[in-house]
Amino acid sequence: MDTLRWQAGTLFLLDQTKLPFEEIYLPCHSWQDVRQAISVLAVRGAPAIGVAAAYAVVLAARSLCQKGGDTPFLTALEAICQDLDAARPTAVNLHWALTQMMACARQHEADGAEAVTAVLEEKAIAIHEADVAINTAMARFGADELEKLGRPLTLLTHCNAGALATAGVGTALGVIRELHRRGLVSMVYADETRPLLQGARLTAFELMADHIPVTLITDNMAAWTLKTKGVDAIIVGADRIAANGDTANKIGTYGLSLMARELAVPLYIAAPASTFDLSITDGSQIPIEERNHDEVRSFRGVAAALPETPVFNPAFDVTPHENIRAIVTEKGIIHRPDAVSVPAFFQH
Repeated sequence: MDTLRWQAGTLFLLDQTKLPFEEIYLPCHSWQDVRQAISVLAVRGAPAIGVAAAYAVVLAARSLCQKGGDTPFLTALEAICQDLDAARPTAVNLHWALTQMMACARQHEADGAEAVTAVLEEKAIAIHEADVAINTAMARFGADELEKLGRPLTLLTHCNAGALATAGVGTALGVIRELHRRGLVSMVYADETRPLLQGARLTAFELMADHIPVTLITDNMAAWTLKTKGVDAIIVGADRIAANGDTANKIGTYGLSLMARELAVPLYIAAPASTFDLSITDGSQIPIEERNHDEVRSFRGVAAALPETPVFNPAFDVTPHENIRAIVTEKGIIHRPDAVSVPAFFQH
């Protein structure tokens, strides 16, 4: 199934809040529809959010052309991009895609609003197609690296960094898929990933569909699983990576990295170059989104706590670069990421 598709001027998003029990596509006719889908996690995963946002800019430009008005076209479009950017503040791919789209619009400003809109559609399609190619390259680099361990691997992953989080085969799960194709996956342990259960609903679902051996565990089983099940490596995705390699990912990744360090299990990050934010020096500067408290107090309308129970619900945490063995990108691998190796990698 496609995570998203652009068809006859409409963006169709697979509603991931309904998976794995229902396969429903949301038609997005306006940029507001896309923003809402991003906000409620109908579309999620940093790369997929970026692609969806690019199409949202096309829908916004088309609407501005139709409505006209006194506000200059690019000024109005910029304001919409700022609104879209606020939908998920941690995932830098969202900001990256919007920046790419606005740069494209400014480059063609002299051609008029309708021409700009046509070029923006071409740009969004190019971003979409590039994500597919990026996933494929990343999967190969990651599999080549892990294949060096020289045996079928037992792996552990957190949240969902698969096809459902991208326009292609996935980041972390893309690597796992490529390893499986080479006959090098013995078992994948998937954290359920509280509070929204992306691991249970999405990762286990994806791996089972591809006949990749998977075992679902709760998040608080991870340490014991690492200790007793012979886990060779952990591989996860990322939503933003600082210039020193500190990595923001789904809440729970930081704790997983501490377990991995204690038990000498290598932790790998798989993320495209667009996930790096070299404008920030370390993870302390990454904004951490805090989501609706009812996500913790209940699940799909079923209460798990009293409605007045105080809640802390950060959507992400930051793993320090010292806990990361390597970062896999579509351009190659950054071993032992730090404030020297990460910037140097991007100077090539």
